[in-house]
Amino acid sequence: MTETLLELKGLEVTFKTRRGVLKAVDDLSLTVNKGEILGIVGESGAGKSMTGAAIIGLIDPPGRVSKGEIWFEQERMDEHPQQLRGKQISMVFQDPLTSLNPLRTVGDQLVETILAHMYVTKAQARQRAQDGLAEVGIDPDRINAYPHAFSGGMRQRVVIALALATEPKLVIADEPTTALDVSVQAQVLDLLKKLCRERGTSVILITHDMGVMAQTSDRIAVMYAGRLAEIGDTREVLSNPQHPYTQGLMASTPSVDAKSFGSELFQIPGAMPKLDALPPGCAFNPRCSQAHERCRTSRPPMVSGRAACWLMEDAS
Repeated sequence: MTETLLELKGLEVTFKTRRGVLKAVDDLSLTVNKGEILGIVGESGAGKSMTGAAIIGLIDPPGRVSKGEIWFEQERMDEHPQQLRGKQISMVFQDPLTSLNPLRTVGDQLVETILAHMYVTKAQARQRAQDGLAEVGIDPDRINAYPHAFSGGMRQRVVIALALATEPKLVIADEPTTALDVSVQAQVLDLLKKLCRERGTSVILITHDMGVMAQTSDRIAVMYAGRLAEIGDTREVLSNPQHPYTQGLMASTPSVDAKSFGSELFQIPGAMPKLDALPPGCAFNPRCSQAHERCRTSRPPMVSGRAACWLMEDAS
């Protein structure tokens, strides 16, 4: 039986601006189970990174979590996320250069993190740091090296070691492979998946790449304009997408099928709406070829716990 580690209930993240209050995340509800990799996918502006930042408590003013609840291991945490940040929940950011201090050795940064969250001596922390580097495939003797002495892929490995150093129960990986080439990207994803499986750590993997989702995640949550469009087991969502937006993402993903060689990729018409210009009804309706009048006036509910689309309700 699966156990729930994290639960979001009606999460809403807003920004107060001169143009009014903008909703970056709108009524988002989902769960992450223990030992599970949940992928959150969508175009830029979908609210993926904002969701991760809200969970770990990194929303700066004028942004704030204005509604909803965040529960971690059956305890509400959205009022004091800093108590869990770093120890129970850690984050891997998109660009390792912004995650590592260029003026300090990677060893110093690992040791500092371990000492801040674990009751160990400095010698024990240094040994843990060396073990962590070895676990991600980096020679422990390079513990005194500075970030600039590592390649992009190796820096990301250091960041993963940093995120796992305190043995967290949840890792939020925000576009962890975007700045890497394809071969290094595969290595980093395999490493992250392997380490988390061995430790029983849960992962929220945020990306815009459906290919990354296919090879890494157990379940997929598709977001659009701050809202949850579809969620389900990875195999089910990829083989039988229900929401027109998910169908468009799948159709626009390159295929290695010989039959598709030389053919043009599908492109979803239009662009993600701005937060101050969200259309009424379903936010995707201006770009949807299957939209009808109801889609333009009423926001669809989540049908059968799978997709927020009036087409699914009409078919049921």
